[in-house]
Amino acid sequence: MRTMKYKCIVVSKRGPPENLQIAEFDLREPSAKEARVKVLATCVCLPDVQARYGIGPFPPKLPFVPGYTVVGVVDAVGPGVTQAAPGDKVAAYLIIGGYAEYVYLRETQIVPFPASLNPAEAVPLLLNYVTAYQILHRSAKVKVGHKVLIIGASGGCGTAFLDLGRLANLRMYGIASKSKHAILAEFGATPIDYRTENFVEVIRRAEPGGLDAVFDGMGGDYVERAFPLLRRGGVLVEYGNPLSMRGLLRALAKTLALDLLPNGRTVKPYGASAFLPFNRKPFLEDWAVLFRLLQEGKIRPVISGEFPLLDAARANALLETGQVVGNLVLVAPELLEARQMG
Repeated sequence: MRTMKYKCIVVSKRGPPENLQIAEFDLREPSAKEARVKVLATCVCLPDVQARYGIGPFPPKLPFVPGYTVVGVVDAVGPGVTQAAPGDKVAAYLIIGGYAEYVYLRETQIVPFPASLNPAEAVPLLLNYVTAYQILHRSAKVKVGHKVLIIGASGGCGTAFLDLGRLANLRMYGIASKSKHAILAEFGATPIDYRTENFVEVIRRAEPGGLDAVFDGMGGDYVERAFPLLRRGGVLVEYGNPLSMRGLLRALAKTLALDLLPNGRTVKPYGASAFLPFNRKPFLEDWAVLFRLLQEGKIRPVISGEFPLLDAARANALLETGQVVGNLVLVAPELLEARQMG
């Protein structure tokens, strides 16, 4: 009997998108407490790129399959699985492994997923939207009318902040290049061009009383420049991935130093992948909320492009141009075909 195979995208050496290579593996039966899932959609995100280049405090060892999150359909389950059955749509937060035709999930990784949702539209909720939602509502605890600044407002996370911030009735300012200002305005945010405008001066003129919150996914000197823009009691949440162990330690030291200043302002670090392994409950709660908001049409992720699942190199190359607004998604070929026919 011939062994069935499946394909995935493997990084076997650090470097540019062309290092994403298609490889074949045997399709095995799931083991105990494990589900085999046919991948329907996975996002292409900045952490995938950073992992490929080996950037970050804890880059994955070579070789590895990129792909932070997936939505798929259960193909088979091993003994003892009670959280899913063949035919169920499920989601998962993996960190690595999603660029594949099939993934094997431990039962503890399975996230319930509404069958009515479009996998390509919903997969950004698992990383970018849950990050923005938790920062808004768990870290900053925003209220109607709060004034906030989004640093890096046009990418996958930035547009999630815009979408959820509009829903929360926030007064939003966003930093992005001029060519991307239309999407900020569409969500009701005031755009600031980082190339031609000094955002500190713009905010001081517009909000002399100070901001309630700043959300920074860019790092660099943005923290030092944005921190004084907060009102007393305001919070700056930093969620960008440190580019090295030294960068992580420097960011933690900077956070501690700013928090010690007697001005009533706070800096909070946020990292979903750091918290999720220790406490899944808030993530499961927040994903359920986000799925419901999408079902009700109250949020709508910005999808700039959908690519066939194995065309990851082209999607990654596009992401690296810096021209992408919102999200790029890799999709199972049958979903693309169904959409083209429909």
